[in-house]
Amino acid sequence: MNASKIAIALAIAYSTASPAQTTIPPYLDPSKEIETRVEDALSRMTLDEKIRVIHAQSKFSSAGVPRLGLPDFWTDDGPHGVRPDVLWDEWEQAGQTNDSCVAFPALTCLAATWNPDLASLYGTALAEEALYRGKDMMLGPGVNIYRTPLNGRNFEYMGEDPLLASEMVVPYVRGLQALGVAACVKHFALNNDEEYRNQVNVVVSDRALHEIYLPAFKAAVEKGKAWAIMGAYNLYKNQHNCHNDILLNKILKQDWKFDGVVVSDWGGTHDTDEAVRNGLDMEFGSWTNGLSWGASNAYDNYYLASPYKKAILCGQYSTAELDDKVRRVLRLFFRTTMDRSRPAGFLCSEAHYSTARKVAEEGIVLLKNDNVLPIDLSSARRVLVVGENAVKMMTVGGGSSSLKAQREISPLDGLRARLQGIAQVDYARGYVGDVTGEYNGVTTGQDLTESRSADELIAEAVSMARAADYVIVFGGLNKSDYQDCEGHDRKDFALPYAQDRLVAALAQANKRTVFVNISGNAVAMPWVDKVGAIVQGWFLGSESGTALASVLVGDANPSGRLPFSWMSSLDQYAPHALNAYPGTWRDDKKIIDEEYKEDIFVGYRWADKQKLKPLFAFGHGLSYTTFEYGKARRAANGDICLTVRNTGQRPGAETVQLYIRDVKSSLPRPVKELKAFKKVWLQPGESAEVVFAIEPSMLSFFDDAKQEWVVEPGQFEALIGASATDIRAKVAFDWK
Repeated sequence: MNASKIAIALAIAYSTASPAQTTIPPYLDPSKEIETRVEDALSRMTLDEKIRVIHAQSKFSSAGVPRLGLPDFWTDDGPHGVRPDVLWDEWEQAGQTNDSCVAFPALTCLAATWNPDLASLYGTALAEEALYRGKDMMLGPGVNIYRTPLNGRNFEYMGEDPLLASEMVVPYVRGLQALGVAACVKHFALNNDEEYRNQVNVVVSDRALHEIYLPAFKAAVEKGKAWAIMGAYNLYKNQHNCHNDILLNKILKQDWKFDGVVVSDWGGTHDTDEAVRNGLDMEFGSWTNGLSWGASNAYDNYYLASPYKKAILCGQYSTAELDDKVRRVLRLFFRTTMDRSRPAGFLCSEAHYSTARKVAEEGIVLLKNDNVLPIDLSSARRVLVVGENAVKMMTVGGGSSSLKAQREISPLDGLRARLQGIAQVDYARGYVGDVTGEYNGVTTGQDLTESRSADELIAEAVSMARAADYVIVFGGLNKSDYQDCEGHDRKDFALPYAQDRLVAALAQANKRTVFVNISGNAVAMPWVDKVGAIVQGWFLGSESGTALASVLVGDANPSGRLPFSWMSSLDQYAPHALNAYPGTWRDDKKIIDEEYKEDIFVGYRWADKQKLKPLFAFGHGLSYTTFEYGKARRAANGDICLTVRNTGQRPGAETVQLYIRDVKSSLPRPVKELKAFKKVWLQPGESAEVVFAIEPSMLSFFDDAKQEWVVEPGQFEALIGASATDIRAKVAFDWK
């Protein structure tokens, strides 16, 4: 809280005090413990004041208590940057000129770095931007599991593996909250596809729930100490997850001892009684904008507003549930708006752009390379860039993650800047995707209209490719509806806009064709054997073009690793192989039951079980250097150790992955599961010893019958490798 806010708060508080009162009330005294301040403030609040702090007063804010000097509380999307401000009651822009931001890479890219230190840096930079913009809570990060590549929101999440997501979310939350900005980890839970998201009732075993879908949330709460959790739109056991007794009361608040606030997703609240009893603390976005439709005094008519107050006054509820909610909200206030040590923050600094660039460079994944990359700067004289995604801004659109970036360097501009004076960089459109550039009033200002046919565009690109030393195709998806976008899922696994025809034709015309996939999802690649190199380019934010150029020319040695399994076809993913997506409509056509028939076998666990060979495995990523793994051994203290050496000619980073196999178990278990990883940076010829401490939690599974985590004694195997399918060393060990 800055000095001016403190002065106002104190002035208001003292204006209500008697002339004889000269001491600071406990709730305003920063030397007091937070719980003391919470209880003191709670004791001073009226029923109306308690009700006013547990629901929204605008699209993105909730009310404080002016009489007590507690300021309003401001939230904002999203996990990748601070979203521009909208009007009080509408989604359209407020028309401000100081609400642009640095767009950080999407969270799939952050997860692909396999670098928790970068997650901390990311959270800190985002907090600084949020503070400057006056935001008290950021609505993110997202840690829902990559279950199907059709999920339109996968780009906002951290992949398919609960351990990887857990390790990456904790430092993000800590980095954000260290500066007094609350993280609101979302979407709790089982929100793993977008289509029919308000109607899907997830049917899942307790074992899969605890082993696959909850661990990242649990880590964010227990290790990250997250101050807020956002409920999900979907249902679990026939209750909406924004007021779900099992998820919120039992698991989150009782089992995990969560002391923060449960926030509804916008419009995710459906019933006053369930909201009161089943764990919801703050309600946002319910059913009306208050101006053009819905009730007048809209926010007073929220489920946790006047209807709740009336029910208390008529004796339907005591104030016990209300006081618990208000305690949590007050705790949030004292951690954020009432924290006098919070810095002012700053916006669009070079340090923030540097963070965005570092995350982007480390997250880019080199999927395939037939000695085509890096671009040979000594011989390249003409480089052809092809594709709409080489020029299309990707920070606008995609749903609530849409941003008004201060700048976004396109892949074409990034390459032209890097190759200036070295090679001529030509451009061919290649395909036409989405020529619009607007979301909620934020516009790209780009004119991408194109009158030529697909055949004409392909013919032009092929003709130019024959004369080029390198052809770099920037294709993939975009942030339009039914692609990588909130609200809908992709309609199929294939690349849109006739890109397959384009890539195949270019690969035939030039052997040095590189495909850069801009997306947050895997896509079908029927031409995979024909192109010289494939790069996964994600949605990289403001520094997209700079980071991609750096990797393509070799200034940065790629070190990203896939956070999900990339299969060859859609039917190789469990939900589609088992006909479990999108689920089965009930007779009343209001609810769709989606059964997670694959149970715990998600991603590489399913591929191992079915003996499927991924196109690109979980954890896969190539480098411009090579690494040699030594023999794994078990130390006297039980640690698993091995030496890794850089045997190539360039400095580089290797992500060493530890998988554990339970040789014999009383319940079915995956062939192996990721249990630890370490990223090591090595100079040419340099070696490093990598040590993994084996903890009981790494060997455990959730027993449905016992409703607890179990570690069985017996034989285990440590599998150490560069991906889920590239195991370089093994060592057996017993656990007693």
